[in-house]
Amino acid sequence: MTQPTRTDDPFAELNQPSLWSGINAYRSDPLIVDLTSALPRSIREDLEQHGRFVTSHEAQELARMANQGTPQLRSHGPRGERLDVVEFHPAWHALMRRSMAMGLHSSIWDAQADPEAKGQSHKVRAARFYLTAQLECGHLCPLTMTSASVAAMMASPAVQKDWAPRILSRKYDSSNKPAMQKTAVTIGMGMTEKQGGTDVRANRTTADKVSEGIYRLSGHKWFMSAPMSDAFIMLAQTKDGMGCFLVPRLLEDGSANGLHFQRLKDKLGNRSNASSEVEFTDTFGFLLGAPDGGIRTILDMVTLTRLDCALASAGIMRASLAEAVHHARGRSVFGKMLVNQPIMTRVLADMALDVAAATALAFRLAEAFDKASGSTEDAAYARVMTPVAKYWCCKIAPALIYEAMECIGGSGYIEERPIARHYREAPVNAIWEGSGNVMALDVLRVLNRGRDLFETVFAGLARDLGPAGKKTIEVLRAAMALCEQDEGAARLLVEQMALAAGAAELYRLGAGKIADAFIETRLAGGWRATYGMLDARFDASYIVDLLYPPAT
Repeated sequence: MTQPTRTDDPFAELNQPSLWSGINAYRSDPLIVDLTSALPRSIREDLEQHGRFVTSHEAQELARMANQGTPQLRSHGPRGERLDVVEFHPAWHALMRRSMAMGLHSSIWDAQADPEAKGQSHKVRAARFYLTAQLECGHLCPLTMTSASVAAMMASPAVQKDWAPRILSRKYDSSNKPAMQKTAVTIGMGMTEKQGGTDVRANRTTADKVSEGIYRLSGHKWFMSAPMSDAFIMLAQTKDGMGCFLVPRLLEDGSANGLHFQRLKDKLGNRSNASSEVEFTDTFGFLLGAPDGGIRTILDMVTLTRLDCALASAGIMRASLAEAVHHARGRSVFGKMLVNQPIMTRVLADMALDVAAATALAFRLAEAFDKASGSTEDAAYARVMTPVAKYWCCKIAPALIYEAMECIGGSGYIEERPIARHYREAPVNAIWEGSGNVMALDVLRVLNRGRDLFETVFAGLARDLGPAGKKTIEVLRAAMALCEQDEGAARLLVEQMALAAGAAELYRLGAGKIADAFIETRLAGGWRATYGMLDARFDASYIVDLLYPPAT
């Protein structure tokens, strides 16, 4: 006899909403749909397919396992021989395989990657990266560095010629073989040292010339991320000054290149990805650029990684708030649905404004990267706004994700939910590739070299802000003048620029009511320490439903 089956959710009777799973992360996000609406249909269909994947049970399980089964260092073998290999959970390799197949590590350099989207390679990759960040950010670290490393390699055409073909390959290869024997390679990065930290000019690692373009390095790196990468971009002191080098992990004969991993960092988040301390002697590296031009060379790489920090922060904020809104729509409290409780509605709406502005700002920056070579305005935007976007998008993420966690309540404070992973992940983007103060100092560095880039950016912001433009730009100019007298005021300028740029981009996209609420509460309002400070002038329910439409 056939037994009846239940089609309803038994947990619904217990006032437990369904999990945020199986809901298309692309299609359910009106802002990202709008931001990508001009892309070719084939790419939009690819994004829709990827949006289905990142919230699927299969994908969420891969993310969970990759972060619970953390990397393990095998420094020595059974005979006491050095191994210096890091073993990863199979779920990590599955995530890497899929993301490399999408070209997250290479597409901006590959003219054949998306031929229909010529001139929009950064924007296309930004959309894929943003969606993938909503699933799992740890494996994005080596993909970010690999993509950005090509910018540094361009300083040495011979090195680029040898390595670029394997970087452009989308056939993930995790084998422990010399780079030139693999189908594809990944590139890591080693800048930070114990005594210097952010002050890389204080680095003590040395590099002695062996032959033309080849140096022998000795020293240490306190943080070297993705230690199973096939090579690393490193800084070292030459007799002429600070140089930048590509350092293979293995030599051509398969022997080790002198990199001895001391330990893996026990990190708060980013746990699926390994970060190591390493010491090395007689380690060979290829010079990139001039022997005294290392800072300049590596900054070309760092600029690209900072864009990814902003995109990843926007992505995990979006995923966290989407989970919170979904939960609030499915849970009844004090006789009505949680999402309809006025205080909760305003908290959700307030957060939604920041997520929208951060997303719009990060994508505007990606667009500027695409257009910089042919547009003075976009070139200025890319130079001035990269540290601004990185600063603000990354800095607001931990507080926002915590607030989203609180909206879910006690069940949000457990490891079974993705939001716990997002919360642990959030701080790394603010710290990696330059903390908040470093970003502020970078903005001041541009300002000290001339105000013309700022004026170009301000003109664009004033145009897009419309009626609010004149007053807003006056405030920015006042903050700029203050910074010229007082370096300690730099964060005031950076945050005001981020808020103005976020609002400007929302207006440019046609999100008028969203932009109005954002600019009134962020630029015209008083000091705000927490979310939920919207007043009755703004329709909180409209904001939430527009940016996070109910599932159908």
